[in-house]
Amino acid sequence: MAILILPIILILIIIWVIVLYNKLIKYKIKVDNAWSDVRVFLKKRFDLIPNLVNTVKGYAAHESSTFEKVTQARNMAAGVSANDVQASAIANQQLGNALKSLFAVAENYPDLKANQNFLELQTALQSIEGDLANARRYYNATVRDYNTSIQQFPTLILANMSGFKTREFYELENPQEAQNVEVKF
Repeated sequence: MAILILPIILILIIIWVIVLYNKLIKYKIKVDNAWSDVRVFLKKRFDLIPNLVNTVKGYAAHESSTFEKVTQARNMAAGVSANDVQASAIANQQLGNALKSLFAVAENYPDLKANQNFLELQTALQSIEGDLANARRYYNATVRDYNTSIQQFPTLILANMSGFKTREFYELENPQEAQNVEVKF
């Protein structure tokens, strides 16, 4: 009887380790997928910005420093490594600030505010900003679940042996940046 108990306990331990490992893999994939979603919305945002800048440029050609700042911020944010969460957060914070100055310029041009193309771009940007905020929240939720799972005992032991590392949250230095870019006319 004792001869049967030892192999059964060993088999149960192996099954338990497999279940824990698969749980860690599931969380890791969810985090990777959530980060990919954030990157998709950032790309949409980056692609929309040149159209927005060009539309405003037609009305406010003498505001070139504002356009340059937006373009530089966009290029910097687009050039951040796909896996550098913190650099992405900082670069996108700067881009948000540049967009606010662009919309401040647009405030001074009533014809621009009535331009159908500009209104469509505004609506698209607002939609993307909302989607991006949701994607950031989902990413942070998956990171929280993943980090929690790899720091709890006994999963901690398996995570350390398997090389699972904690992931960074998408955090903004300025909490006001968590708000959507305000576009009002």
